[in-house]
Amino acid sequence: MNRARTLAPGLLLAALLATAATPVGRALPMVGVPVLTLGAGAVAGTVLRRARGAERVVDPGLEVARQRLLGVAIVLLGLGLPVGSVLSVGRETAIVLLGTLVVGAVAAFVVGRMLAVDRESATLVAVGTTICGASAIAAATAVLRPDRQRVAYALGTIFVFNVAAVLIYPPLGRALGLSQEAFGLWAGTAINDTSSVLAAGVVFGAGAAHFAVIVKLVRSLAIVPLCLGLHLGRRRLAAATGAPTGSLRQVFPLFVVLFLAASLIAGLGILPPSLTQPLSAVSGWLIAVVLAAIGTSLSVARLRTAGARPLLLGGLLGLVLGVSSLALMYVTGWC
Repeated sequence: MNRARTLAPGLLLAALLATAATPVGRALPMVGVPVLTLGAGAVAGTVLRRARGAERVVDPGLEVARQRLLGVAIVLLGLGLPVGSVLSVGRETAIVLLGTLVVGAVAAFVVGRMLAVDRESATLVAVGTTICGASAIAAATAVLRPDRQRVAYALGTIFVFNVAAVLIYPPLGRALGLSQEAFGLWAGTAINDTSSVLAAGVVFGAGAAHFAVIVKLVRSLAIVPLCLGLHLGRRRLAAATGAPTGSLRQVFPLFVVLFLAASLIAGLGILPPSLTQPLSAVSGWLIAVVLAAIGTSLSVARLRTAGARPLLLGGLLGLVLGVSSLALMYVTGWC
């Protein structure tokens, strides 16, 4: 009972912020739910820091929201990624999808080193840019458990360029003469967060929006090898430094296994269609709760401390992804 009372204020605050921001974000897809929840959390955090003792009251619940709810949200996300239904799109777009992932990973390593960005920030910005924005950062956070200020900064960086992409990509796509499916592939591989991909697709056309979301879902499946790779990397680092390496089970985090199982269940059609949409909505809401909790740790002072390098890294990676995606599309005959 005491534990519940300790956690309740922070959990309730994050839930209220997410619930308030969700309908507004859906009504303004150019901004999106993630940006609004992160911003609402940042505003709430500023107020809490000015109120004596308030931050201490809500912090335990906010910390649980940041850490424990991530895995649940990611598993539910898998129920919206039916393996069978996305395989055909995956085959058609494999070269572009895999090519941009490889180019993005190499660019993240090279540019991150050149800019001397710290390992945690570079990893979070890279996975958010190259895979699927907030969902990928959430997954990486659950594995790495990085400093929460760096998580907040990485999310802010990703969303800044997502909003820019929604404004820039549709007119560029028209100027390049892209078809509806070609633009959908470009948006799905080069823009990060689902809400921004959808917004750019809607601006370009209904066909582009539909195909972009499918491509985005296929791209999101990279969360599985991402998490396993991060875990293996942590084990190698621990072995090199003499730190405890953990058990074999830790190489395969439970939430990753459940995410993959959920995707397989979705592909088998076991779940009634009537449950798919509500579960997807719950997953999106839980991610919004997590982002609101993370946002409370974001402040102008902390952004100044982090510096401009992670922001520059995100911008350069976004540019590399956009150009490499177009180049691969031209090579493979998509445009």
